[in-house]
Amino acid sequence: MDLGIAGKWALVGGASKGLGFGCAQALVREGVNLVMVARGADALQQAAHRLTADYAQANGVQVLFVPADITTTEGRAAVFAKRQEFDIVVTNAGGPPPGDFRNWDRDAWLRAIDANMLTPIELIKATVDAMAERGFGRIVNITSSAVKSPIDILGLSNGARSGLTGFVAGVSRSGLAGRGVTINNLLPGAFDTDRLRTTMQGVATRTGQPLEVVTDARRKAIPALRFGHAEEFGAICAFLCSQHAGYITGQNVLADGGAFGGTF
Repeated sequence: MDLGIAGKWALVGGASKGLGFGCAQALVREGVNLVMVARGADALQQAAHRLTADYAQANGVQVLFVPADITTTEGRAAVFAKRQEFDIVVTNAGGPPPGDFRNWDRDAWLRAIDANMLTPIELIKATVDAMAERGFGRIVNITSSAVKSPIDILGLSNGARSGLTGFVAGVSRSGLAGRGVTINNLLPGAFDTDRLRTTMQGVATRTGQPLEVVTDARRKAIPALRFGHAEEFGAICAFLCSQHAGYITGQNVLADGGAFGGTF
């Protein structure tokens, strides 16, 4: 299927590895020009060079990268100094650490809210009006399946991402869809990423069980009987960014191998 987005420009956060890289890879395969951003300069440069070698040269697209912390004012300024207008924005920042809510102070909460709620809002604010003027825009926020099924040790993430979800529910229906701009959230379940491994290690440490036992139990609790792959997550993201997804907005798209047991 031709997604109809060749030649568009996309900004992808957390793009050096994991789900962010999966989304960047899927988009560049479709002929989308990229600005990739992540904090780790070396990993980001390697990821950008990999996409350039594998896809960009054949597709004739550009792959630019900005080593910066997009959750800061300075980081966002560096991104928009590289390019100001985007047709596609994939917001993605590392989640806050797991733990016991009794140990989190006000600063911990503010860091989580700043990274996982306010940063996507700032990126939306900076890009949607120009998208609407051009008659096309796609914003996909990578959040978490914990928005629908909270995980006790991820309280910082549960709270901050739920706040973003409520904001998107309103702004996505504020007249933007009628001008060709959609905003959706993509909720990953258990994908084979560094984030999952950190979470599993936290459970193992808290419970005293071996990491292998914790990981195997989590895998068996998923109806698909496996963890997801970044490449398949990226394919879902690319579809939501496509011309074919213009009638989908304000939605929370869950990709979790069937782990969430609810009807709705």
